[in-house]
Amino acid sequence: MAADRPLGVAILGFGFIGRVHAYAHLNLPLYYDPPPVRTRLVGVATASPATAEAARRLLGFEVATTDQLALIARDDVDIVHICTPNHLHAEAILAAMRAGKHIYCDKPLTATLEQAERIASAFPAYRGTSQMTLNYRFFPATLRARQLVAEGRIGQVTHFRGAYLHAGSVDRARPLNWKADADQGGGVLNDIGSHIIDLLQHLLGPLEPLHAVRRVWCDRRMDLKDPTRPIARVAEDFSMVLMRTADGAPGVIEASKIATGAEDELRFEIHGERGALRFNLMDPCWLDFYDAGAPEAPLGGSRGWTRIATVNRYDRPGGWPGPKNSIGWLRGHVHCLYNFLKAVADGAPGDPNLMHGVELQRLLHRIAGMSMTC
Repeated sequence: MAADRPLGVAILGFGFIGRVHAYAHLNLPLYYDPPPVRTRLVGVATASPATAEAARRLLGFEVATTDQLALIARDDVDIVHICTPNHLHAEAILAAMRAGKHIYCDKPLTATLEQAERIASAFPAYRGTSQMTLNYRFFPATLRARQLVAEGRIGQVTHFRGAYLHAGSVDRARPLNWKADADQGGGVLNDIGSHIIDLLQHLLGPLEPLHAVRRVWCDRRMDLKDPTRPIARVAEDFSMVLMRTADGAPGVIEASKIATGAEDELRFEIHGERGALRFNLMDPCWLDFYDAGAPEAPLGGSRGWTRIATVNRYDRPGGWPGPKNSIGWLRGHVHCLYNFLKAVADGAPGDPNLMHGVELQRLLHRIAGMSMTC
């Protein structure tokens, strides 16, 4: 049910991901007609008056500020987006929880387990709707993959592998932002490892880490904001984790920002007794499915990998621009936000909510604690 008035949105942080969240709000009514609720961009908070004012002018926010707590407290703010560096999440989330605001938080939940546990302690008293921005769950291909697993089409999983690969840190001389700073909750495990681990848990159920290794490719990195200043504690550029499902199927998950030749390559392969699945974000219109029960014959019969044309085939009302129009990266973010706003409109819990973020943080903490440096 749509709200009687547009819900006021505050976006905390307006770097790359803050712009993505704003894009999703501005464009969601085009994709979903009618949208579950109407929203309006009330305020933006950034670290400096200049960047806040630039964001206000760009997208028409009503308020620009450096005081995120004052913005959260406004009566005309109903929804708070957490798009700041990881180490700044906890204070804002706790303030928004106390104020009863709906919360849409970028991953990971926090920079440290201690911060996440503070949120877990506050969660039972929280009455708003919350959701983590784990957007890779929300592509037609990954939604279809979850359907096929739930239907038993691949049977018991025998083993699996997943990876999220970037190449942006290969150049040792390149200055890097806070995502390379361990003191700000950076590191490849938190940044992109959280995405592929979450997606595989979403498909396969809880995963238990068995062994992990990490690599700091270059232990002297310069700060992007001040290229004359080295980052004090450089985070890992590569992480590999051996994990297993609840019924013992082993798998390997990689996260890397030193994968030369990679662009934005999130991929997985899942093998089961009855079939298999594979997906690559760089080819997002297709989900590959292998049905081991298909007839086999001397010339092959009909057994083999099937490319399912998931393309842009969302359930209604998400039918724009059309089911055959190729999908892009931003579309998953729009559907992720739709999922959150639908829960807000229905008065339902978000999925995945802040407590899922806590559980993911606990898992990331376990992996970091067992990781050997190589």
